[in-house]
Amino acid sequence: MKLKNVNALITGGSQGLGKAIAEHFLREGASVVLCARGEKELLATRDELATKFSAQKVLAKTCDVSNEGQANELVAFAVRELGSLQALVLNAGVYGPMGPTESVSLVEWRRALDINLCGVLLPCRAVIPYFKKTGRGKIMVLSGGGATNPLPNISSYAASKAAVVRLAETLAEELKPFHVDVNAIAPGALATRLVDEVLAAGPEKVGAAFIEKNRQWKEKGATPLELGARLAVYLASAESDGITGKLISAQWDPWEKLHEFKNDLNSDIYTLRRIAPKDRGKTWGDK
Repeated sequence: MKLKNVNALITGGSQGLGKAIAEHFLREGASVVLCARGEKELLATRDELATKFSAQKVLAKTCDVSNEGQANELVAFAVRELGSLQALVLNAGVYGPMGPTESVSLVEWRRALDINLCGVLLPCRAVIPYFKKTGRGKIMVLSGGGATNPLPNISSYAASKAAVVRLAETLAEELKPFHVDVNAIAPGALATRLVDEVLAAGPEKVGAAFIEKNRQWKEKGATPLELGARLAVYLASAESDGITGKLISAQWDPWEKLHEFKNDLNSDIYTLRRIAPKDRGKTWGDK
């Protein structure tokens, strides 16, 4: 099993991709602490997974990861109850307000950044001292479509997802001396509750083209949750040691064998970067 003796904390773990990641971690031998804001669904998921994987610990704690005190308590709970912690998966997130940027609620816009960006930052701040002390650790941040492409009418989500990728890249550099790997996962288009939220918002808020994309994902299927979950397992395993600071696509990148190309990954491959004219065969940008 790839994650034997690995203890992991998974935020947003009560449903969707977070639940799928937890199930794959348990299948590979890990024990987990799950967190979410909704207690009823969280405890139901805990009980379901604990019954299915009775040989490992499956624990749960409600938490608003955008709240510093709660994030600190969550990490302390995970370390205390599991006895140690080797992996942190940051999956909690929301789409935020939908509609033209100049007219959506600024309160909701900021709230989405609190959840999507500070909800990554705060658990990281809480766990980093522990990982530094133990001399190793794995941090995985779930990215989204807004990280690498504009996402009209869902600007808080797009801005926050681009920000968390750059945060992951920055933390990766800070934590290299401590053998802590930090990576971002692009799981692909998922048919989760976010699709339902887009469809409920309607074309007047998010545009007809985006509505049609989401309708297709809903009706014909999107990227399987399993891909992102399997990539998370790989990045939490010893096989990926030393791969850090990368944004990896579960759907498109050959991540199963990235460890074979570690020397090549010591570059700007799989990172956010600016495209210069020469990158597209143009000379007008040269000096």
